[in-house]
Amino acid sequence: MAHVSVNNARKDYGAFKAIKGVSVDIGDGEFVVLVGPSGCGKSTLLRMIAGLEGITSGQIQIGKHIVNELAPKDRDIAMVFQNYALYPHMTVAKNMGFSLRLKRMPRTEIDQRVGNAAKILGLESLLERYPKQLSGGQRQRVAMGRAIVRDPAVFLFDEPLSNLDAKLRVQMRSEIKELHQRLQTTTIYVTHDQIEAMTMADKIVVMKDGLIEQSGSPLELYDRPNNLFVAGFIGSPAMNFISGNMTEDGFRTADGLLLPSERRPPEAVTYGIRPEHLRLDPGGIEVTTVVVEPTGSETLLIARLGTQTLTCVFRDRIRAAPGEVLRIAPIHDAVHLFAGDEQRITSGEAPLN
Repeated sequence: MAHVSVNNARKDYGAFKAIKGVSVDIGDGEFVVLVGPSGCGKSTLLRMIAGLEGITSGQIQIGKHIVNELAPKDRDIAMVFQNYALYPHMTVAKNMGFSLRLKRMPRTEIDQRVGNAAKILGLESLLERYPKQLSGGQRQRVAMGRAIVRDPAVFLFDEPLSNLDAKLRVQMRSEIKELHQRLQTTTIYVTHDQIEAMTMADKIVVMKDGLIEQSGSPLELYDRPNNLFVAGFIGSPAMNFISGNMTEDGFRTADGLLLPSERRPPEAVTYGIRPEHLRLDPGGIEVTTVVVEPTGSETLLIARLGTQTLTCVFRDRIRAAPGEVLRIAPIHDAVHLFAGDEQRITSGEAPLN
C-alpha cells in the first residue's frame, strides 16, 4: 500500500490542454473515484499516474518515490482496463499469472498467488477455461485477479464496469468495494457514473475540463456542492435548478411564482432543490403533472412549475393524471442558493429522517 500525491500536474497535446494543473492527495489504503463527464480528463489523469501518458509538468509521487520518469512496470501499480485486456489464447490461470512469469517468479509461488486470488474472486472452477468461455462479469474478475496477484501498492481501475449490463454492474461494484475492504490497497477508480462514485468511494474527485471542481466524501459533495456543476452532477435524479431572483418575500421564479427561502442573499439567481427534498403539501406551490413513473419503492413525478420543469421523488405511491394540479413544498433547510458565478452561497443540511 502507498499514498499517491499529484501536484500541479499538467498534460498538453500540442495546443490542447487536457489536464490544467491538477493537485490531489490520495491516502494510504483510500478508495478514490475520479468522476466527471466524457472528455473531462479523468482517464488521462489515471493514465498519467500509471505511466501510460507522459506528464507535461508537475509531479506525481507514489509512496516515497517521484515517478514522473519511471516506466509503468516500475511504479508498483496494477491496472484494470475497461475492455479487460485478456489474452484469448491463454487460460484463466495463465492470464492471471502472466506478469509473474515475466518476472521469472518460481512456479510454486505463481500457483499459490493465482490460487489465492481465484479463491477471493470465486474463480477456482474456471482456471482452465479460456476468455471466450466466460461471461462479461467473469472476464472482469479475471482482470481483477491478474491485478491482485501482483500485490501492487496501488490499484488503478479505468471504467471497468461500463461494458456490463445494469444488474451485473450493481453486483460487480459491490464485489470491488468488498475486495478493497479486504485487501486495503490504495485504489484509484475512474467512472462517468456518479452512482458508482457515490456507492464505492471514500473520496470523490469531480473533474470538468481538465480541472478539479471539488473533492470530498460522497455525502459532503451531495450535501454541500461547491457550485452548480457539482450540484447537478452528483445525485440521481439530478438536482432541480430554478432561475429567478431574490425578493423580500423569498425566491421569485422567472414566471413570478414565489418559492420559500429562509435566507435571502440578494445576489442569488438560481434556486436548487433535490427531487427527494420535495414533498406533497396542501399549503405548497401549485405544479402541473406531466409524467408519473412508479418504481415500486418510490414514485418519480415530472411536473411543470410555470414554464420550468421540476422532478420530484416521493416515497408515497401517487396516482396523478397528466395535467392534474398538485401542491408541493421544498424542505426549507435542504434548499441550495447559487450566485451568478454559479458558486453556492448557502445550503442546508439534508434532514435525517
